[in-house]
Amino acid sequence: MKHSLGKVVIALVYILTLQAEDFDYKLQVDNHTPYIKEAVVLTVELNQTNPHKVLLFDFDVLPSKSYTFQRLDMQEVDKHPKKGLHAVHIKYTYLLYPLHDGETTINFKLVKKVTTDESVAYSFSGDRDNVKGLITKNTSVQLTPLSLHVKPLPLHTKLVGDFTLTYDLKKHQAKAYEPLPFQVQLKGLGYPPILENLLPKDNNFTLFKETPIVKTIVSTTGSQSTVTYAMAFAHHKTFTLPKLTINAFNPKTEKSYFLTVPAHTLNITKVGNGHLVDNIDSPPRYISKLTSLWESLDTLLGYILVFIAGYFTAMFFRWQKKSIQKEIHPLREKIDACKERKALLQLLMATDAHRFSLPIKMLEDSLYADGKISLKEVKKEVMDML
Repeated sequence: MKHSLGKVVIALVYILTLQAEDFDYKLQVDNHTPYIKEAVVLTVELNQTNPHKVLLFDFDVLPSKSYTFQRLDMQEVDKHPKKGLHAVHIKYTYLLYPLHDGETTINFKLVKKVTTDESVAYSFSGDRDNVKGLITKNTSVQLTPLSLHVKPLPLHTKLVGDFTLTYDLKKHQAKAYEPLPFQVQLKGLGYPPILENLLPKDNNFTLFKETPIVKTIVSTTGSQSTVTYAMAFAHHKTFTLPKLTINAFNPKTEKSYFLTVPAHTLNITKVGNGHLVDNIDSPPRYISKLTSLWESLDTLLGYILVFIAGYFTAMFFRWQKKSIQKEIHPLREKIDACKERKALLQLLMATDAHRFSLPIKMLEDSLYADGKISLKEVKKEVMDML
């Protein structure tokens, strides 16, 4: 009995349901004691309780150095279709990552906007080129912050999540100062595996590297990421690429593990005097100067080649990422699901009345001014605006 009561008390800490004027709200996290950089899903529900007003809400999580966050979804629950904007029920979903251990407080911003049916109708009485602003009475509402108890990570942990590592070293032989391409790819579910320095800084070879290529898709399960590190090595003599070890921690299993790249010996063939600029006047005292010049020129060429390859690769993945994000835009499914003009109007009003002012006016004209309009045409216009 004592243990059961304790569980009930803990459950009440996870869910905060509070009453405010004209509406009530609920804040909930799926994990109250995460590790640093462990994904936490936050849901916020706003439910109108006063049916005599038309309510709109402007809600978001306040930024902080203690965590990062991203909104995953905004869903309007139409519990009372006939009441329309007099019975607003909105559910927000966020993905959040705490960045420091200890007590972390999540703060919120909420503005309650009160208006009337007459004001809504009046705001869309102008033509398409003269949309009148919606008149609202705005009130900032202080929401109770949520508190997380964030646990520290094991010492020397660099990655948090469930990841795999693959690498590609195409060849182990090259001429002096010839770049040797090398690529490492980290893939998995967890905090995006972006490392500032994949290899130790104290290397005895020349290292060319470009900005990592990051591809991430977020959902309520966390961040699914693929990060590609492209680089190249150059040296004037045979050298050994040391073993690469990355310490990782899986918060789901609460176990540490290691991602490794074994050591590799890279055989370098020296450049003969015949390849120098002047092979006649080349006494020993000038060899170091010529070698330094050749190394500088070859290093510059290597940087240019790596930059060009990285630029076009990054452009390709950036275009691909935008295409993916466009396909999975959460609002597109909600728009497709609207079978009536009134349902689409309520969705656009609750999402962003200013941004979608033109399609909202088209829908208002058809509902209140007997205007003729194609629901399919309005949907297409909204889709083009996403």
